[in-house]
Amino acid sequence: MPGNEENTPRINEEITSSQVLLVDENGVKVGITSTIEAIRMAHEQSLDLVEVAPLAQPPVCRIMDYGKYRYQLQKKEKDARKKQKVQELKEIKMRPKIDDHDFDFKTKAVRTFLEKGHRVKVSVFFRGREMSFLNRGEEVLNRVLAECEDVGKCEAKPVMEGRYMRMLLTPVTSSTGTKPSAKPKGETADTTN
Repeated sequence: MPGNEENTPRINEEITSSQVLLVDENGVKVGITSTIEAIRMAHEQSLDLVEVAPLAQPPVCRIMDYGKYRYQLQKKEKDARKKQKVQELKEIKMRPKIDDHDFDFKTKAVRTFLEKGHRVKVSVFFRGREMSFLNRGEEVLNRVLAECEDVGKCEAKPVMEGRYMRMLLTPVTSSTGTKPSAKPKGETADTTN
């Protein structure tokens, strides 16, 4: 597996250089040593000689327990993946003549997505003669932005893409680290309860 060898460091007899800069198991620099002597010193302590900086002149090698080292690296990578937040792109579609109830329902969904940390693409679809009244679509998108300004901000201004007018909203991260829980308007402030 040649692709795999590039990612993993060389250990013990795989080290091709005749001399190495040796670092012992405690992190103390021993100095320039022949590779054969360094491997012998590692085997005496039941450890491995691992090439940690192959591009240096001479290459830097460290005496360590390679199995334990690989396990710790894998554990760190797993923890990093676990802490990484995946941000999805959600899309909400509306019409230029949207009813107030439908508008409130879809805006509530946009707010929920933004509060969960997702990006939201809000689209207004135009049919037939509605293409003559693009300003109505822009008004709908501006209303959505006004309703969600405490939890999201507009990343890209409304743009026409074919028969769709689209706007991208991204979540706002508060400086205190807490999520805003209520909307400033009285009648729809109870979104989570």
